[in-house]
Amino acid sequence: MKKTNILFLFLLSSFMLTAQTKNQVIENMIKEANENSQLERLGHEMLDVIGPRLVGTPQMKNAHDWAVKKFQSWGISANNEKWGEWRGWERGITHIDMVYPRIQSLRGTQLAWNPSTSDKGVTAELVVLPTVANKAEFEKWLPSVKGKFVMVSMQQPTGRPDYNWEEFATKESFEKMKKERTELSRAWGQNMRNTGYNGRTIIKVLEDAGAVGIVQSRWSRGFGVNKIFSARTKKIPTVDLELEDYGLLYRLVEYGDKPQIKVVAKSKELGKVPTFNTIAEIKGTEKPDEYVILSAHFDSWDGATGATDNGTGSMVMMEAARILKKYYPNPKRTIIVGLWGSEEQGLNGSRAFVEDHPEIVKGVQALFNQDNGTGRVVRLSGQGFLHAYDYLGRWLAAVPRDITKHIETNFPGTPGGGGSDYASFVAAGAPGFSLSSLSWAYWNYTWHTNRDTYDKIVFDDVRNNVILTAILTYMASEDPEKTSRERVVLPVNSRTGKQREWPKPRSPRRLGGMN
Repeated sequence: MKKTNILFLFLLSSFMLTAQTKNQVIENMIKEANENSQLERLGHEMLDVIGPRLVGTPQMKNAHDWAVKKFQSWGISANNEKWGEWRGWERGITHIDMVYPRIQSLRGTQLAWNPSTSDKGVTAELVVLPTVANKAEFEKWLPSVKGKFVMVSMQQPTGRPDYNWEEFATKESFEKMKKERTELSRAWGQNMRNTGYNGRTIIKVLEDAGAVGIVQSRWSRGFGVNKIFSARTKKIPTVDLELEDYGLLYRLVEYGDKPQIKVVAKSKELGKVPTFNTIAEIKGTEKPDEYVILSAHFDSWDGATGATDNGTGSMVMMEAARILKKYYPNPKRTIIVGLWGSEEQGLNGSRAFVEDHPEIVKGVQALFNQDNGTGRVVRLSGQGFLHAYDYLGRWLAAVPRDITKHIETNFPGTPGGGGSDYASFVAAGAPGFSLSSLSWAYWNYTWHTNRDTYDKIVFDDVRNNVILTAILTYMASEDPEKTSRERVVLPVNSRTGKQREWPKPRSPRRLGGMN
């Protein structure tokens, strides 16, 4: 046999062995994800035991410490990397009761960073904002809030979401309701402008005028759901009531029944505390200075436990890393997992990482970020990178068809300017991609709401996302080529007539909540 033939056969057998090994790695990862999933346990420990992960709280630090220990138990090096400081605060109990004209416990909670009441709490009558023609009228009314709780949200005309009306109402009745709701919303907005303030600035005015508390209801247009964010008061409590109880109190005020409530809203001020990102790493063997990053924000608002925003994204990245470490322990490129802090206050953790680690950003092969809920991934954009189709297409080809058939791609796409942490990297020119998921009524029922809990997780979809992420990471690491960062020429903005510009990197807020 000729030497050339021997060499050819050797190279062919080597290629076949390599291909077989690669396919076996993927098959092993799929099998592990489906038959030995750790997602349910991760979800329980993160959401049920640790709970919500509001920046600056002990629970956020507990979550970071838990994640480090979990990574280490899988043989993955990890640490908590400090990037800033925040107002330290810890939520205590909230009791809200109507005490006049009858006794009834009300469903609601204090908002984040709420000033604590005493153990005795605050008991007072409620008033609603008046209808005024101008600021002078409002200022004349303002002294009447002294010693009272002020209701600052519009009374909703219905507690039924639109899909419920569509199913049961007549067309005429549904249209009538929507018209009335639109008119009420416009009138409410105009009245707020007439006061000379807006929904944010009016809070300080009411507090300074002697109100003993603020009562709001930010209905999320679904049964039993409200958006829960932060208090804007310095000394008095702010609580959010569910729509049904808020409407009850509002009607009692309007009919002149002079309702009174008692609020006990306990919390602890903890001073200035450090804030972190949890960073885990599987070191690359051939190209250690090139990186595939698994990205998810770890923090949440604290009206519930942050299950789908973003417990599920964090679980996907942790579980994918566990599986990669088990079946791909020696990647060609370094694999990093970034669980970012304070995304909810402006992508602060990921922006800090980008600012603090230019050498890593320079070496990014790809970043995969998952944020928007429990659903299976259904959208993937090239984020404005001209040749994203070339490499993402190669990588997606290795993913099982029963996963990719649900994914709509958009190449080259346009760069995301915000929304989640991939944008921090895209702004710096690194190829970061959002694994955007199916809604599962995310925007109404779980995004920043009091119902974002473990029971809303759809584990079959999350497992699919783990498989997708693990395979994309493996393929990106193995790819012999470095990904191109060439950008598209962005189109003209039809509104301004000017050509759109690539997003610019923004610095994080490294000291938060202290003013």
